[in-house]
Amino acid sequence: MLKIKDVSFGYSNDITVLEDITLLVKAGEYVALLGESGCGKSTLLELIYGLMDIEKGAIFYNDEKLRGPKYNLIPGHPFMKYLAQDFSLMPFTTVAENVGEFLSNIYKDKKNARVFELLEVVDMVKFAHIKVKNLSGGQKQRVAIARVLAKEPKILLLDEPFSHIDNFRKNNLRRRLFGYLKSQNISCIVATHDSTDALSFADRVHIIRDKKIIASGLPDEIYNHPKTKYIASFFNEVNEIPYELLNIEKKGNAILYPEQIKIVTDSAIKATVKSSFFKGNHYLIEALLNNNIILINSSISYQKEELISIAIQY
Repeated sequence: MLKIKDVSFGYSNDITVLEDITLLVKAGEYVALLGESGCGKSTLLELIYGLMDIEKGAIFYNDEKLRGPKYNLIPGHPFMKYLAQDFSLMPFTTVAENVGEFLSNIYKDKKNARVFELLEVVDMVKFAHIKVKNLSGGQKQRVAIARVLAKEPKILLLDEPFSHIDNFRKNNLRRRLFGYLKSQNISCIVATHDSTDALSFADRVHIIRDKKIIASGLPDEIYNHPKTKYIASFFNEVNEIPYELLNIEKKGNAILYPEQIKIVTDSAIKATVKSSFFKGNHYLIEALLNNNIILINSSISYQKEELISIAIQY
């Protein structure tokens, strides 16, 4: 079990990156960290891995307190692996050699079996004997993922692990990788901008803003009950509409995803269509509601300036 308790960090007295971060990661659990660029996601992973010293608070693995470079000649922890965004590979050796670099050569058959097991996970078997310098960015990232898994870590830290990978391959890779981690009971913390990493696969989601965790919970809880527009915006297009425009006697604003606004035959709430965007299995309708732009999912397209009736479905 990994426990991060009241951790704060800054690069100088004037620049604080993280404040009072507390979270728990159980064995085999996948935790997603969501937040905009510069919010401290990557810094938190580096602190967990021991690349920097913690200014306040502490990090524990089971009962062991994890320390930074002031206390360790070689930063990092033997039971943990960290894959940064600038993944480092050996360009002039093969894919298989990169994955097996830190595996023992005493039992070569066992080593080769392990290498090809991991190449299967990241769908890179057919590139096993290709030199890394000849791969695309996405292929290199898949090799880097296999490499950090080679020595069977207890905890895996991934920073934007699919950022270079094509969309058509990304979903299959996610299923393979996170399924493998679950089967091996490997804890995983992923810093990501991609909500699919969090919604479809994470056990828990933590959203970071202004140096702090502002929301934590199960993916469906966070998605279905976002406290702010900022939180909702990580998962979908989002509307923030004054309740009074929706004929609801309540102060403040309603936070609604486009699928929660329905176009109906008739209602007291009218809006004027401005644009229709084809999204594959539906249209995204941009409309004007009393000078407020709103977004609505629809099965059909509508003409510009067409008057529509809408209803809210929570």
